Amino acid sequence: MANFHYQSKLKTVALLAGLLLLAAPAQAFDRETPVVQAVRKVGPAVVNISSEVEVHNQQNPFGANPFFDNFFKDFFDPGPQKRTSLGSGVIIDGERGFILTNAHVLERTATINVTLQDERQFEARIVGADADSDLAVLQIKSDQKLPAVQMGNSDDIMIGETIIAIGNPFGFSHTVTTGVVSAVDRSINSDDRVYRQFIQTDASINPGNSGGPLLNINGELIGINTAIYAKAQGIGFAIPINKAKRIIADLIQYGHVIQAWIGVVVQDIDARLATYLQRQDAQGVIVTQVEENSPAAKAGLRDGDLILSLGRTKINSFDDYQAAERAIAAGDAVQIAFWRDGRTQRSEIRTTTYPEDRAPQLAWRRLGVAVQTINPELRRRFRLSAKQGVVVTDVRPGSYLHHIAVAPGDLILQMDDQTIADEQQFANAMIRGRLKSSMLMLIQRGPQVYHLTVRLSP
Repeated sequence: MANFHYQSKLKTVALLAGLLLLAAPAQAFDRETPVVQAVRKVGPAVVNISSEVEVHNQQNPFGANPFFDNFFKDFFDPGPQKRTSLGSGVIIDGERGFILTNAHVLERTATINVTLQDERQFEARIVGADADSDLAVLQIKSDQKLPAVQMGNSDDIMIGETIIAIGNPFGFSHTVTTGVVSAVDRSINSDDRVYRQFIQTDASINPGNSGGPLLNINGELIGINTAIYAKAQGIGFAIPINKAKRIIADLIQYGHVIQAWIGVVVQDIDARLATYLQRQDAQGVIVTQVEENSPAAKAGLRDGDLILSLGRTKINSFDDYQAAERAIAAGDAVQIAFWRDGRTQRSEIRTTTYPEDRAPQLAWRRLGVAVQTINPELRRRFRLSAKQGVVVTDVRPGSYLHHIAVAPGDLILQMDDQTIADEQQFANAMIRGRLKSSMLMLIQRGPQVYHLTVRLSP
């Protein structure tokens, strides 16, 4: 009987202990993860960019004929309509108010408004933009120091490491997505250009995210998100911040990117050249011209050399060579490997800026024209009434402009985003665009003005 009472007491104690365990609060997990800390740290530096752009709602029903374009605009087009284009950016300098974003976010902008996380609004100015890298720098003025992101290092990114993207997709402010680094050094084909050396992630990147920061787990800026690849689903891309740093410095100092000058003209290797070189498996690009007194000439390069690598980039095509050349800053010493006399040789090229006095030869070779500033003699010869621009005085046979019937007496008014008033501005625009494959130009003939995308010769 005593044993029965003893067992009953044990059961009662066990029951009470179980009830006490159930009543005790569950162990709390730390919800303030590194992701939360990173977002809290960087969030105030992420901005919303809205811009007013001019668009025409109606299409010309007569086709692409420039004459009917003008006729349609004069009589049927109701005029430009304004809409708001949303994007993101990140403050990289809180003292001076510099904001880093994508260049395509700012296309055809009129006024640009920037909204901070605390809802303060500023009107921004474009410091500089570079379409080739899809990067742009804005500036806003504030009486107080602005919050800014801390720069990271994109050269030590690890595949699989956690990343964080912050932006304003579809107008929703400060949306956070997370993922991992899926790949590095990706190339993207978009419209008429190839973007290279991108970080690939599985974090969602939408149009509103464009220009926003890609962060590592410590909240450091390792990339700028971009939504230039329209077919991407479940894939995000970002411009590595180490690639962007030189471009940012040039945009802030000069308003555009200063391209290094190497001084060679190259082309892809076709079957004929491979046979000539007696190498059917030939890789690289062949040097067809070494410019006199250029960095390449001083480094010992010759016509007929086969360039295999430039810096750390292996060269398999003309596009590879151009991308590698764009990544080099003026004044850099870069290693080059080339094939000559049956063996691989190496040299070092010390790059410089392109000499302004060579701009006329550059324009003749790549654009196919010779030009002069408007003067009284040219006004009489071509019956010109325009007050600014440069006059085409000669056109190279076989060039793209010759093919589309540009002729002496035509005026060049604009090249890409630069207005052309004289030969000096023409030379500057030519040097700036010398590594491009095409250029947007504004050309006038008589009273008619045409926007043309002009292909540049190699």
